[in-house]
Amino acid sequence: MGCARWWWNYALNLCNETYQQTGHGLSQVALNQVLPKLKKSQETVWLKECYSQVLQSITLNLTKAFKNFFEKRAKYPRFKSYHGKQSCQYPQDTQVVDNGVKIPQVGVIKASIHRLFDGQLKTFKNLEFRI
Repeated sequence: MGCARWWWNYALNLCNETYQQTGHGLSQVALNQVLPKLKKSQETVWLKECYSQVLQSITLNLTKAFKNFFEKRAKYPRFKSYHGKQSCQYPQDTQVVDNGVKIPQVGVIKASIHRLFDGQLKTFKNLEFRI
């Protein structure tokens, strides 16, 4: 979750700096192209531990936030705080198992599932847990 928050803040800062220098923002594709370079860098090598699709979904959310801002449906995107609600999205490969939810590179997390559903779990959003 810290990786997701860090990437949101880094990408938002990058968009702000690029806009100040060029007058144009960065697209979702341009932001996603930054990720492999960051993963190879010694200072941010810890990003390799994070599931890549989590970071890509953060990029998608950020570009949607900018789109909503420019279409006057929302305020300007804000930086994420450590003290705020911690959440991230796992867009694929999540499974409901006997006593919880199996998440890639995390493992099985115990969960109380209140509603039964048919089919496959497509997206797992707003994961909240205590350690």
